[in-house]
Amino acid sequence: MSGFSSADPRTAARGSWLFDRIVATGSLVLRELGETRAGEVAAHRYLSSPYVTAEGIIAALSERTRLASAGRRVVAAQDTTEINFSVRSASRRGLGPGGDGKSPGFFIHPVVAVDADEEAVLGLAAAQIWTRAADKVSDRHARAIEDKESARWLNGTRAAAAALNQASQVIVVADREGDIWSHFAHRPETVELAIRARHDRALEGRASLFEAFASQPPLIVTQVKVAPRGPGDKGRIATVALRCGPVRIARPATAPRTDPEVLELGLVEAIEQDAPSGAKPLLWRIVTTLPVNGADDALDVVRLYRLRWRIEEVFRALKRDGLALEETQVQDGIRLFHLAALALGAAVRIIQLVDARDGSPRPMSDALDPDLQNAVAILVRSREGATAKQKNPHPEGSLAWLSWIVARYGGWNCYYKPPGPKTMAKGWDRFAATLSGFILATEAQLP
Repeated sequence: MSGFSSADPRTAARGSWLFDRIVATGSLVLRELGETRAGEVAAHRYLSSPYVTAEGIIAALSERTRLASAGRRVVAAQDTTEINFSVRSASRRGLGPGGDGKSPGFFIHPVVAVDADEEAVLGLAAAQIWTRAADKVSDRHARAIEDKESARWLNGTRAAAAALNQASQVIVVADREGDIWSHFAHRPETVELAIRARHDRALEGRASLFEAFASQPPLIVTQVKVAPRGPGDKGRIATVALRCGPVRIARPATAPRTDPEVLELGLVEAIEQDAPSGAKPLLWRIVTTLPVNGADDALDVVRLYRLRWRIEEVFRALKRDGLALEETQVQDGIRLFHLAALALGAAVRIIQLVDARDGSPRPMSDALDPDLQNAVAILVRSREGATAKQKNPHPEGSLAWLSWIVARYGGWNCYYKPPGPKTMAKGWDRFAATLSGFILATEAQLP
């Protein structure tokens, strides 16, 4: 049901099955995914198939996101996470050093599409998966951007432009690591940028970026929701002073002489006032290609940048707090990359289902083929109870409507607290199996 294209139809079907099993079980242990010895062997065969590539898996996942983003204003949040095998490293093959320079590991740099207005996760737009070479590389200042690992930021932006080409507007947001001159100098024309500044760049004239608005009074003092930093952290509300305006950033000495001498960009500053004791004060300097002509523009840029926290949720669902990719028993590098691509898509799917439980207006097609709606409707009616509380309250065909039936299959009784990721994962397993059986039975009755 996930649309994994392949030169071999059997491999494509096996990929769809394995993806659904990852979502369903919340696990990357092949014994659990396969359920039986035959299933475990099938999972191993898929990960080892010459027809399977991480790029192909990601392309299949991004196609649904492309359709979901059509006509929408979309934030494309990109960031990098490391999968490090510092504990279970003895038998790993085909991996270079992780971030510590010693333990085997690899890196994932996804681009997650988020509806800018509804703030709902639309899907995975793109991703890069790689491992570092064991040999030392030459000085980074002597290499072109294409030869640096930091090229992932520009590559991610280009991939977002291609994958989200039906959106009405695409705004790529990134944290401080994405603050790279070439990211701004060579961005696709169809994409806007909102990137937190890392470098106090020289402006045209004598001033520097971080001093640009030092003497200006705030345009507005407002509140910004600070995202949770991890399990148990509920986040907080920060009171910030906003300033904004155009800036002319001079080309750095390390940039190619063929680049523009000056880039005309915008800067938005959000500086927290009276931070709580023990909390790190919020300080965002966001360099952007969006308009910054007043308080309303500044508020919009800050809100869009804040949506970057959605990719952090995906990382948590992918790693130790969710699927635990770093604890997988798969040893070979290529097979690990294939599993990582599937796991990344599964983490996004789980976040979508949890999002939808509270009434997301997004369509069911974000997660499931729309031609299955009639079959899903029959399953919904079979799970509804006699009381109003036990009726699916969401519009038929919406993602919230689908999320409700998935939660019911996961054991949620329509009362008490809303269903969480574990309930959604368990429910997807039972729902997908029931839906598949229903479809097969229906097709068997056709003349």
